[in-house]
Order: sequence, then structure tokens, then C-alpha cells
Amino acid sequence: MQESRETVYTLVVVYISGMAHFDEKSGIVVAPTEWGQWYQTQSEVMIEVNLEPDTKGKEVQVILKPKQLKCTVRGQVIFEGVPFDVISESDSIWTIEDRKLLRIQLIKCQVKTDHCWTSLLKDQYQPRPDIVHEMRKKLDLEQFQIENPGMDFSGAKLSKNYDKKYLDKTERELGPVSQD
Repeated sequence: MQESRETVYTLVVVYISGMAHFDEKSGIVVAPTEWGQWYQTQSEVMIEVNLEPDTKGKEVQVILKPKQLKCTVRGQVIFEGVPFDVISESDSIWTIEDRKLLRIQLIKCQVKTDHCWTSLLKDQYQPRPDIVHEMRKKLDLEQFQIENPGMDFSGAKLSKNYDKKYLDKTERELGPVSQD
């Protein structure tokens, strides 16, 4: 029985390590905001809030509930609202780095293919349609990597047919996509 647990643990570590490696090699697609930026993977959403230098943890309040997000720094509300989709309260975390960056990691409850958050909060912090389109492409490549762990999709490009199919979907959801 003990041997079986160790094997499962090793597989979990490889999976997590492999996905971190994928993001390092392929980069991230960020949605800029007035207070920082956010980006996503298949299983999580990362929020980065720029802080004034020397901000201490006791000056920051972050509420991470399945249907509520709120970030307050030094008494000022930075953002507040309902997340785009339900998050795992018990697995989501936040930390302050170098007393100048607040990093919030939200764990998605809905982990499935073709599930791209098109805004951070309901009707708030929606990236431009072209950024959402690039996020979708990145999530699809990440899914290919999960399904085919022996292959490297970090530098892959998707075909024009893919762009046509998903540009139409993005435009229906968010409006015209600029193709610069």
C-alpha cells in the first residue's frame, strides 16, 4: 500500500512540474489593468497587483470566496466583485513579494477544455478581444500538452483555420477582434 502512495505522489509532482515548464517556455498572455495584470492557465488564474514600496501583509486584505473576490490595500479597495467563474476557496492563496507585488492565485473549479475566462470579474477587467483570443490559443496548447505529455507544444503555432473558427466565437462573445 505504501508503494502505491509514493507512485501517485511522483505522478502529481511530474504533472505540476511539467505544466510550470510549459508556461516558462511558452510565455503567458496577460490582461493588463490599472492596478496590475491577470492571466490564466487551464486550472488557475493569477492576479498581480502592483503595490506601493514597503507594503506589509497587515496592510493588505484579500477575500477569496467561491463567488466573491475583494482586494483592499491600505484601506483602499483595489477590486471587488464576483469572479468570472467559481473558484476553490480552500486552494486559492495570496502572497506579497518584495513588499511591492501582491500575487493572488485562484484555483478554478471548472477545469475543462474550451473554458477561458473572458474577464476577471463578472463584467469587470475584460481584456481586449484579441487578448482573449490569444488566451484561448494558449489554453488549447496547454491542453494538447496535458493530453500528450511526451511532446512539446510550448512553441507551437495554431493554423489559420483555428484562428477563423475561434475568432468568430470571440467576436460573437466580445465584439470585433483587431488583427495587428
